[in-house]
Amino acid sequence: MTSTDNLIALLVAAPLLGAAVLLCGGRRLDAVGHWIGTALAAASFVIGAVLFVDMLGKNAADRSLGQHLFSWVPVAGFRADVSFQLDQLSMTFVLLITGVGSLIHLYSIGYMEHDERRRRFFGYLNLFLAAMLLLVLADNYLLLYVGWEGVGLASYLLIGFWQHKPSAATAAKKAFLVNRVGDMGLSIAIMLMFTTFGSFAFGPVLGTEGHPGLVGGATEGKLTAVALMLLLAACGKSAQVPLQSWLGDAMEGPTPVSALIHAATMVTAGVYLIVRSGAIFNAAPDAQLVVTVVGAVTLLFGAIVGCAKDDIKKALAGSTMSQIGYMVLAAGLGPIGYVFAIMHLVTHGFFKAGLFLGAGSVMHGMNDEVDMRRYGGLRKYMPVTFFTFGLGYLAIIGFPGLSGFFSKDKIIEAAFAKGGTEGWILGGAALLGAAITAYYMTRVMLMTFFGEKRWQPDADGHEPHPHESPRSMTIPMIVLAFGSVFAGGLFSFGDRFLHWLEPVTGHSEGDSPVSALTVTLATMVLLVVGAGIAYLQYGRKPVPAVAPRGSLLTRAARRDLLQDDFNHVVLVRGGEHLTRSLVYVDHTLVDGVVNGTAASMGGLSGRLRKLQNGYARSYAVSMFGGAAVLIAATLLMRAV
Repeated sequence: MTSTDNLIALLVAAPLLGAAVLLCGGRRLDAVGHWIGTALAAASFVIGAVLFVDMLGKNAADRSLGQHLFSWVPVAGFRADVSFQLDQLSMTFVLLITGVGSLIHLYSIGYMEHDERRRRFFGYLNLFLAAMLLLVLADNYLLLYVGWEGVGLASYLLIGFWQHKPSAATAAKKAFLVNRVGDMGLSIAIMLMFTTFGSFAFGPVLGTEGHPGLVGGATEGKLTAVALMLLLAACGKSAQVPLQSWLGDAMEGPTPVSALIHAATMVTAGVYLIVRSGAIFNAAPDAQLVVTVVGAVTLLFGAIVGCAKDDIKKALAGSTMSQIGYMVLAAGLGPIGYVFAIMHLVTHGFFKAGLFLGAGSVMHGMNDEVDMRRYGGLRKYMPVTFFTFGLGYLAIIGFPGLSGFFSKDKIIEAAFAKGGTEGWILGGAALLGAAITAYYMTRVMLMTFFGEKRWQPDADGHEPHPHESPRSMTIPMIVLAFGSVFAGGLFSFGDRFLHWLEPVTGHSEGDSPVSALTVTLATMVLLVVGAGIAYLQYGRKPVPAVAPRGSLLTRAARRDLLQDDFNHVVLVRGGEHLTRSLVYVDHTLVDGVVNGTAASMGGLSGRLRKLQNGYARSYAVSMFGGAAVLIAATLLMRAV
């Protein structure tokens, strides 16, 4: 073990220490708690940067580091270790989580300045970072599961941080419950791995470079079952259909939470799980097909929902759902798309975090107003916010030269390279999603920063006075804007990102029926069409203060395409009917048999007890009768 190997545990320990100090230190830390939390998040980023530089100095085959801390459960036939693995894939996530996470911590100093529970908020942020880092650094699925559950707990605490709002408490509970469904998938997958392979460590199960894992010795049916359970887990954490209903409601938490959950951390955990488990999915083509279908359906689902939202944060939440759908689609393509899924994940971390922080800046200057119909013309009052938000907007719609252009186009190319009818369907869905993205993001830009002002005094008669946010909020937005502009080009130049991840994820070139130039041209045409339609609707005429009734699809999209109605009818009411049926069967069949048997025995014993009445004459008559029966039987037997 080298000296740098010993630093891996410190990546998790730094924010975990911050969480412990801030949550247990009491009110005496209220004045400095936010600085402690931010400093320890930044310390984790610095440690990650040191490990990254050290990793760059090694050959690609020698870049995987490990650190064993202790054996958690060392028993015969079952061994669970607390060990970390740092390779190119986990290093990518470490830098993204700690880098963007530190910027969000810094932003939160200004955003949460007047919140009396700010110290506790930063403690929850540190806890979230520690759990997410544990998830991506674990060298086995059981330890990954600990981080997975830690992320779920921290997200519950952060989404419901403003407990005085019933909507926030409800949203936190909803996110927690929906994620429990996905967590069951991960727990079942781990059980199946152990019964199938006798291990749940990455090395033995998935294999390492030059050393095939145990996956090759399992039947395709078992691998498909494991892969589908892993996909169920990914759907929960990454808000993919059918477990996507919690994401929009999660906007009830403070805006930094939205940036942290929807940009670089929680929603990317499912993508990490699929890519990390690539050897299992590669050996289960049916499961891979399901992954691509889920990704394609979700990218369109989220995009359509984002088109109809007037709440700026919920519009961005629909966008997150759609963009994660692109990543899941790419991950389902196998070695053709793994690298591009992670590449889009990283670029998305920059521009989506910037967009959410920009939305928080707008809310900060507008008395926490979230309805875009009450904005208008804010570019004149918030120039830094407008500029940084605008760069994030251009990046997400795939404007040429910006980060989203490089990463999203690669996914569309990989989808077509899948070949056959499947490739055309997946590629067509990805192209359609790009057009819808240009539409709803242009709509957000126009309704927020252009046109005439539309804000009105609130119920107390206070009229918003838009103003630029403090430097603690604008500096992180500026840094993220640089990533939105330059990250994609940096990764694509000389296929740097591909060569960086290829030793871990593998890569293969598909035979695409369309050229990269054709994909780019088609994407650009659809971008112009989508943005043009949005301009005609929201740029050339005043935005009404009240949303029009709209078409049937618009009304359905405002209600998240009826996902909550579907869940209520199928799951809630279905569960109620199932429960009532089970209770009826229990009462009538199970309890009926038991109680009926008991009643029969009680009745029989009661009748027999009447024979024992205590009268000698009754016993004499009984004896006489019995003797008479015996004599009659004996005579009858002799006669025969």
